Amino acid sequence: MRFEFATAGRVVFGPGTLAGVASVAREFGRHALVVTGRSADRARRLRDLLAGAGVTATTFAVAGEPTLDDITRGTAQARAAGSDFVIGFGGGAAVDAAKAVSALLTNGGDLPDYLEVVGRARPLAAPAAPCIAIPTTAGTGAEVTRNAVLCSPAHRVKVSLRSPHLLPRLAIVDPELAHDLPPALTASTGLDALTQLIEPFVSCRSNPLTDPLCVDGLRRVARSLRAAWENGRTAAAREDMALASLFGGFALANAGLGAVHGFAGPVGGMFPAPHGAVCAALLAPVMAANLRALRARLPGHDALRRYEEIARLLTGGARATADDGVRWVARLVADLHIPSLAAHGVSRADFPALAEAAARASSMKANPLPLTPEELTEFLDRARLGRRWPTPGMRPGI
Repeated sequence: MRFEFATAGRVVFGPGTLAGVASVAREFGRHALVVTGRSADRARRLRDLLAGAGVTATTFAVAGEPTLDDITRGTAQARAAGSDFVIGFGGGAAVDAAKAVSALLTNGGDLPDYLEVVGRARPLAAPAAPCIAIPTTAGTGAEVTRNAVLCSPAHRVKVSLRSPHLLPRLAIVDPELAHDLPPALTASTGLDALTQLIEPFVSCRSNPLTDPLCVDGLRRVARSLRAAWENGRTAAAREDMALASLFGGFALANAGLGAVHGFAGPVGGMFPAPHGAVCAALLAPVMAANLRALRARLPGHDALRRYEEIARLLTGGARATADDGVRWVARLVADLHIPSLAAHGVSRADFPALAEAAARASSMKANPLPLTPEELTEFLDRARLGRRWPTPGMRPGI
């Protein structure tokens, strides 16, 4: 058995922990580039805390998922302002953008030099500028991962800037920052967190360090995602989801993902579809496809036992089967009003291009087993149509 575990230099978790950013920010410099999502106003309190510590802040807003041009512009702005370090404050897009900018600040050349798929995939030679990651959603776990997902509109794909140097120096996870998230964003990010606990748990690279994190995270999602969606100011539910997201980040960074994320990147690159919603639409169909393939070709595979365990964790039923777990996920996705892939414009004519792009995705390599073209087409079609696996009387979280 061989594995590794890498994560952010320091992780601080808990309600109200944002207030402590001032005490550590001065360790990294005197001028921060604060990368936010579309609304920079949400970072007003952060900027006030920095100002109180004598740290100047320049704000750079990313409208939507970060593009290659966004990173180039953000890096230029940071250099022009004389920024010593970078803070990502927002969802996964803002945090990934901050990590990418911090890497380019200290490494020469252009962004394509370091990108997978569309670039030259050169390794980053120098450590990134210090980066503080402060997520305001509970889903991506980007605050503890070693890659930054970026959009290349010219190529209609999402690609990764990937390096151990991208791990933030500090991650501050304050569940209170998500209290005002709207239900739709709570649903899509929460289901992304669920996906990032299931895929590493059944991954061919699962390991004894990530497994307990996945198990605990799955319990938390099962009892709290619906509650956070119904009432965003339920503090216990928000804390559960923030911790589940963090655990998913730990797990995916060290055990990999699977076919859901293998296809989520290409779909997000080709269509204006939020990442979490795409993962949610794909999750139950991919689980079902993996189960059928494992039973047919590898009936003794440990992933089958793991899918049974997932079902028991999600349903709370000691006798739940792996198929019950698939139905539980499908019902939750429907109840939280996640749209099908067709709602984002995906058609069957797009399947060959999506499959070709997914085959190049690193996430596909960690799926429990390779899937045939016919199996890929089947689960894509189910996700496109939003087909469900109904179980009368089943309510997620019960």
